[in-house]
Amino acid sequence: MTDPNRTHSVGDSGTRTGVAIIGSGNIGTDLMIKILRTSKVLEMVALVGIDPDSDGLARAARLGVATTSDGIDGLVAMPEFSRIQIVFDATSAGAHQKHNAILARHGKRVVDLTPAAIGPYTVPVVNMQENLQAPNVNMVTCGGQATIPVVAAIASQVPVHYAEIVASISSRSAGPGTRANIDEFTETTSRAIEQLGGARRGKAIIILNPAEPPMLMRDTVLVLSASGDREKIRAAVEEMVARVQAYVPGYRLKQSVQFEDIPSESPQNIPGLGAVSGLKTSVFLQVEGAAHYLPAYAGNLDIMTSAALATAEQMALYAAKTASVQAERPQREEG
Repeated sequence: MTDPNRTHSVGDSGTRTGVAIIGSGNIGTDLMIKILRTSKVLEMVALVGIDPDSDGLARAARLGVATTSDGIDGLVAMPEFSRIQIVFDATSAGAHQKHNAILARHGKRVVDLTPAAIGPYTVPVVNMQENLQAPNVNMVTCGGQATIPVVAAIASQVPVHYAEIVASISSRSAGPGTRANIDEFTETTSRAIEQLGGARRGKAIIILNPAEPPMLMRDTVLVLSASGDREKIRAAVEEMVARVQAYVPGYRLKQSVQFEDIPSESPQNIPGLGAVSGLKTSVFLQVEGAAHYLPAYAGNLDIMTSAALATAEQMALYAAKTASVQAERPQREEG
């Protein structure tokens, strides 16, 4: 349960940074539970929705978290708003445009779980350090969080010409927000594969699988690159998977990394690139959710909330360290 008298900053005293979540659906509620159960850095202050009868708002109220069903305007009007430093947006790409503009005016930092991509694409194990001071960071998509680390790992060893990812998720785990953002998913993930993953050309595909019982999230990463040392590529992928597991324990390789030579006499034709030869690397991943609030099969949602939590914690710790250094500087100058 939250303490209304707590100072929401991270410092030597061990106090925490106040956060709010906009969106009381599956993603927002799961993220709230994660913060309450696991975070020693963040303080869950408020959950915001637009449906007064949502399970998320009811659950938040039972857990002592302030709530409003009046959306972003309700959040700004809450007495707790001044204590909030970071806001997670778990709504939709369209709604985020409005939310970010309002939050920016009030000096709030934003972790965006929609495909709006106003701020820089952020995958914790790939480029978190570059974005610690950004006012808005974008968590790409579930498929991006699962696959971009693998593309980046391969690109660290050989030039990557083309990377294609296929994210297969249970239809049950795809709520209205996910379904409304299908186009944005493919566009955002494809761009992030290029910008963060290091591929010259990226492509993303999402499959909503209606199978019963519901399937765990599966991700296939197909990479065409220059020829290189297969063992070094394999080791880079395995190391990256272990790094992602540090904040997404259910993330794992489904089988060994696969390789295939693409000879110059039988090249692959890639739209926009032309004939490509070299090495084809296939990586098969599985993401099982932690089941904090959502079922274990909803790994697509779990990897988003886990990545957002890890990102916000690093942002908060960096801000606290920076503030501490600035506070000590006048004392050193006087001494």
